[in-house]
Formats: sequence, structure tokens, C-alpha cells
Amino acid sequence: MDLHTVTEVISPARPGQWRPGDAWLAGGTALLGEPRPHITRLLDLTAAGWPPVTIRDEGVEIAATCTIAELADQLGRYPIVLQCCDAFLASFKIWNVATVGGNLCAALPAGPMISLSVALDGTCVLVGPDGGERRVPAADFVTGEETTVLRDGELLRAIHLPSGPLGARTAYRRGSLHRHGRSAALLIGRADPDGAVSLTVTASTSRPHVFRFASPPSAAEIEAAIETIPASGYVDDVHGRPAWRRHLTHHHAQQIRAELAL
Repeated sequence: MDLHTVTEVISPARPGQWRPGDAWLAGGTALLGEPRPHITRLLDLTAAGWPPVTIRDEGVEIAATCTIAELADQLGRYPIVLQCCDAFLASFKIWNVATVGGNLCAALPAGPMISLSVALDGTCVLVGPDGGERRVPAADFVTGEETTVLRDGELLRAIHLPSGPLGARTAYRRGSLHRHGRSAALLIGRADPDGAVSLTVTASTSRPHVFRFASPPSAAEIEAAIETIPASGYVDDVHGRPAWRRHLTHHHAQQIRAELAL
């Protein structure tokens, strides 16, 4: 898709350069995917030189400009990371261009980097036009289909994943209408060493839902948790109707519960 209203590209870009009509550019695979006539200028973040992945004792910081290929290469030892990368069902060309931050900011229900960040208790590091920084739980970053908590001129700088959840045992389920189709439901369960269990629901719903249990939940507890998602919260598009997505969500949630109980 040509963004024919864009007249200038600023590279490298800084937070203080933002003005109305600008858009932050990382991989651009989502940005260029549909008409955006309100955009007149692109601010290139790929030239900022941020290290893709920074590993520290307390966890991992993933730059918003980290590509899917770089994420898989540097954190591929964690099965859940590779599973979420593979959920793109994309060619190597997309893997080498699409970014982790871009996937979150696009806020599409099927975004697997949203699923990964939320399931591992990630924190989004946001930078405003004045350079001020704020942190938002990844579970709260996406507020609906293609909507986030980002304010005008604010950019996603990085996602921090704490070491505990990153190293925890996980269970993954993904459903789609077609073998190589867009995710209609993507659920991740996590069992922590203290016995706590979390279940993250994405793709079937317009925003992520996280359910936490102090101990391994029963089938009835999982059922009751999923039932708190309102009927209006399920996505309705060509990739699946709400009733079917709800069924997949219940089905995969019970599979995850059983797997983590082993």
C-alpha cells in the first residue's frame, strides 16, 4: 500500500520531533498495510540503533524495533517465544522486517507479540514527545481492536519481560479457520514455581484477558473465568464468528489446564 500523503521521512527520529500528522515507523508491515490519509510524515525509529535484546539478571528488555527474526534468534531457547513467532505464519521476508513493537502498536487481536508480552507479565516502556517515560503493563497496553493507551506523539520504546515468568513452564494453543490462517484464538497458560497459574486469552477477543489462580484451577474454575468475558468482547470478522471463537477459547483453555496439571 502506498502512503501517498507522506511527503517526508525523518531518519533517525527523536521523540521531540513529533507533530500532528506524523507516524512512528519501525518495520512498517502494519503501517503500510492499509490507507492512512491522515499521515503526512514518517519518523524512522529503525535508525535509532537500539539493541534488539538486552539480557539482565532481572529479565530481558526487547526493543520495539527488534525484528521477529532477531527475537527468535536471541530468545529462541524459550519454547513460548518460538511458538509466538511461528504464529505469524509469515515468510522469512516478514520475519526480517516486522518488529515486536509494531505488532503491539498495530493492536490487531491476532498479534502474537501481544500474546507473548501479556502472558509473560511484560511491561511496556513508553516515551512521550517531551522525552518523559512511563511504564504500562502489557496486559493494559491494548484496549481494543487497533486501539492502545498510546497518547499523541508517544512511542513504544521497549518491552521488559521479567526473568521469572520468562523461565516458567508454559502451555500454548492456537486455533484458526485454516491451517495457515490468521489466529482466531491464541491462549497461553503459565505455571509458576510457587504453584500459581495464569491464563492469557488473545486473538479471539478484541483485547487481551488474563486470569490468575493462586493454585492449579479446576475445570469449573476455568469455565467460570472464561465466562466473565462479555459476548461483545469476542471478535467478529471473516476469520471467525464470535460463537465459534468463544467455543475455541473454552476448548483450548481446558486443554491448557490439563497440560499444566501434569
